[in-house]
Amino acid sequence: MTVRRSSRHPRTCPGFLAFILLILSVQLVKTSSEHDPYKILGVGRSASQTEIKRAYKNLAKEWHPDKNKDPKAEEMFIKVSKSYEILSNEERRSNFDRYGQMDENQPFGQSQHQGFRGFHNSFYFDESFFHFPRSRDFADSKYLLHHAQFNSDVLPDSHKRPYLIKVTSEWCFACIHIEPVWKETVQELEPLGVGIGIVDLGYERRLANQLGAHRAPSIIGLVNGRVTFFHQAVVREHLRQFIENLLPQRLVEKITDDNYLAYLDNWHAENKPSVVLFDQVPVVPLLYKLTAFAFRDYVRFGYVDQGDTHNTRLLRQFNINTYAPTMLLFKEDTEKPVDIIQARGMKRQIMDEFVSNNKFLQVPRLVNQQLFDELCPVKQFHRRRKYCVLLITGEEQAFLPGNKAFLDFASANKKEVLRFAYVYQRQQQPLCLSSEIKNIFRGQCASVVILERRSQAGKVLYRSVSGGWNGSEEDKYRLHEQLELLQKDPTYLSSDTTLPELNNEMAPMFLIQWMNAAYDYILQIYDDLLYSNWREMMPILSLIFSALFILFGTVIIQAFRKPKPKEQPQAEEDASSRASTSSRPPKKDFVEVTELTDITYTSNLVKLRPGHINVVLVLTNASKTALLRKFAKEVFSFSGTQTLHFSFLNADKHRHWMPSLLRSATDVMQSEGHSDEDEESSDYTGHVLALNGYKKYFCLFRPVFTGDDPNDSSSETSFSDSRRKSRSRSRSIHHKLDRLGLWMERLMEGTLPRLRVPAWPALEETINNSSTES
Repeated sequence: MTVRRSSRHPRTCPGFLAFILLILSVQLVKTSSEHDPYKILGVGRSASQTEIKRAYKNLAKEWHPDKNKDPKAEEMFIKVSKSYEILSNEERRSNFDRYGQMDENQPFGQSQHQGFRGFHNSFYFDESFFHFPRSRDFADSKYLLHHAQFNSDVLPDSHKRPYLIKVTSEWCFACIHIEPVWKETVQELEPLGVGIGIVDLGYERRLANQLGAHRAPSIIGLVNGRVTFFHQAVVREHLRQFIENLLPQRLVEKITDDNYLAYLDNWHAENKPSVVLFDQVPVVPLLYKLTAFAFRDYVRFGYVDQGDTHNTRLLRQFNINTYAPTMLLFKEDTEKPVDIIQARGMKRQIMDEFVSNNKFLQVPRLVNQQLFDELCPVKQFHRRRKYCVLLITGEEQAFLPGNKAFLDFASANKKEVLRFAYVYQRQQQPLCLSSEIKNIFRGQCASVVILERRSQAGKVLYRSVSGGWNGSEEDKYRLHEQLELLQKDPTYLSSDTTLPELNNEMAPMFLIQWMNAAYDYILQIYDDLLYSNWREMMPILSLIFSALFILFGTVIIQAFRKPKPKEQPQAEEDASSRASTSSRPPKKDFVEVTELTDITYTSNLVKLRPGHINVVLVLTNASKTALLRKFAKEVFSFSGTQTLHFSFLNADKHRHWMPSLLRSATDVMQSEGHSDEDEESSDYTGHVLALNGYKKYFCLFRPVFTGDDPNDSSSETSFSDSRRKSRSRSRSIHHKLDRLGLWMERLMEGTLPRLRVPAWPALEETINNSSTES
């Protein structure tokens, strides 16, 4: 019986196996057709890129989860997106056509094994067959990083908050294994302010190489542009500790009864407000550390453990409620906080608003250009004027009463349009030694200047408070009166100048910067050696060996090099004199200016496009060089405007054109009472015209009177006197355009009076008239 049954079994087994193979083949055909990008997009294998793109757009609109409520819409949308990513890339499309491969991370075999490889991929790795969870669902799409986005957004933002980045890929079983822990960690850390990112190793190979990630899964921390790999077990507590260890040390200072006075009094040296958090836990919360990291350039942070017995006096002095976390913010007054916040569930958004509203002291010291730009921004609109009241003082004991009086005045005159600040004359010498500011600051007497910034290049309008500043009641009354006049009349600031960039008083020394960079490199080398990541170590090792090779090569060359004979002192003096005479200042304030001639006159004025204005400078052969240089300097900040053109007119060649133009503007000539004869004999050197060729009107700038008479020439003057007068006349001509910048601003605002003409006089006519009269 047993032998017979065993003899029948081989006869029934082939039929059963055939049935199983038939089912598997049907399933394989089904799964292969479901993952065929051509069938998903509905295009043929010979379809062009235009046809593929058109099909993708139509299907993406149809299956987008926000528009299609079908439960399968999300899954279909992902398939459509993956199919387009494969077929839109010629290399991936070629791989799929030859090998049937959809993921470039899978290893390629030889072409003759295509049938076995297709069976292997479809049977063992098809997620629809085994119903494996996907390694990247639709909710993770908002965290996906691209190469351009990473360099433009994430890298700069890493200086304000840390980033936790996961490197993954399709068909990664280890990635599926850590997915639950990753989601829990994201839900915990993202509300605290940690940035989250996901890099697909298959589609973002360039970004993965930049990060140094060559395998999936990998978890990376990014702080201050520095990449650090996570090497521990993927547990939520380990990831949280990993982020905390990435933050710089000493972000938050522990405060007790013994050191809180020194901590609060240090606002003057640090030039920052102070924030103190009171809480029951003995360690500093991660939320507070992340907030301190984001605002570390503006505010100092301290922490008080309410459960510590050494803090009872501190709790009693500020009347702290021990049942909820409390934050106090101090500025110049260390005995009374300027703001308090208390909440049981302290959120990141609440803490950010609390700190960002108190980033600066009431009267901060300008220690760098960035602080100056934030306190006194450049004027952009008429309603957004910001006036900076600047005290120029010193660090000596004699200046302390005046500085204290200035702080009291600023505290009593808080207004939205006013910003109070001070600078130390010794620390900001480039600013205080500029020609205009130097005249204001007088030795041992502090001075107050009211500024309004007009451009990023440093141009400001200013007015100094007369009498200096010593903090008396008379000085306060005088400053208050001038501020009231300024708010009624914005043109009260009558002087203008260009300020140099401020020194960075808080910048670390070069040696400290070099030591910090060396410390980071040593840590990175140690980390790579510890975990044997030789591929990531190669750039660093190559840099080290290259530096050593250059160093030893230089030493060897110097050892075999013959010393040069010493040169004669006379030759050295000649070389130094040649170097000093050959040095020239670099070009700046370059503006393209065109001369108005009979060839360019029609295109630059008569047929000028609507909305365009030509700014024309009138000059002579003698004043051409000085006036053009000053003209370029004054209009340089407006040269970027597309509707402005700049030209000059030579009055020696066309001396009758200006009188002809002014005669045609009859209203102006009647109001000023000039006759034709006066117009012919007038000197128009330094006049500037803003000509609107389409609407036939112009605005006139009259130069500053210098007190020199160009027609005053005496034959009895000696040669040295004539040279001295010519130099003084060139300097006076240079000052004719001193107020041109203010006139240009009024031109852009549209507040200048307009003189209309019936037609523009032709240059040929003026030339012919001049030749006929002569």
